Amino acid sequence: MQNTLNLSYKLSRRIALAGVGLFLWIAHTAQAAEIRVITSGAFTEAYKQLAPIYEQATGHKIISAYGASIGNAPDSIPTRFARGEKFDLVILSEGGLEALMKEGKLVKGSRVDLARSQIGAAVRKGTPKPDISTVEALKKTLLDAKSIAYSASASGTYLSTELFPKLGVAEQLKDKAKRIMSERVGAVVARGDAELGFQQVSELIYFKELDFIGTLPESVQQTIFFSSALVEGSTEQEIAKHFVKFLTSASVAKLVRETGLDPATSK
Repeated sequence: MQNTLNLSYKLSRRIALAGVGLFLWIAHTAQAAEIRVITSGAFTEAYKQLAPIYEQATGHKIISAYGASIGNAPDSIPTRFARGEKFDLVILSEGGLEALMKEGKLVKGSRVDLARSQIGAAVRKGTPKPDISTVEALKKTLLDAKSIAYSASASGTYLSTELFPKLGVAEQLKDKAKRIMSERVGAVVARGDAELGFQQVSELIYFKELDFIGTLPESVQQTIFFSSALVEGSTEQEIAKHFVKFLTSASVAKLVRETGLDPATSK
């Protein structure tokens, strides 16, 4: 019991020092272990801040990998599973997660929603900021833009297969809107290879070279859950579940929110 309380105190103190409040749960008492986690882009910034806190507090080691939730890029999560890469825990968009679940790659019933994400847009810093605050303004901005970049993952699939056709601009955009593979849209816009970029807010706001111009209008916005699930055949499922409890704890919600996401546990 004393060991449990000591570990709980260490975790609480570490998170408090990180500015994310006091973590009020009883810490896991298992011996230090190693878990392999792969996460998709939208949760990456929160993950990169939270994983080291967890490691230092528990002594567990996290081996991290990153890839798109969907698609056939060489580093996408579905591709990495298809070629037999081994993980204990996966974090990705709900659509990508459910697809892997149907393929039998993930443990049924192990899905845990971590955060909600919305789609936003950005331009290179110092360039004109177009208006996307209304549906009509968004449509005009899309048509006026000389070049557009969008994600090859969940947000980009929504834009190209649903939103652009719904707005009646798919044909006009087919030659100037580019699907970005294995790279963040922000990087493409930052170096001037696209005038306007769309991706999950959490993947755009960290580029100092960009001006974030806002989210899609509510009536055409797509809110996506990013969720975790255990991987079939994993030998470290208990530690993986413990890590998920940490990621969904109330004490880390403020940090998650600051990365451009809305914690799934918030109302």
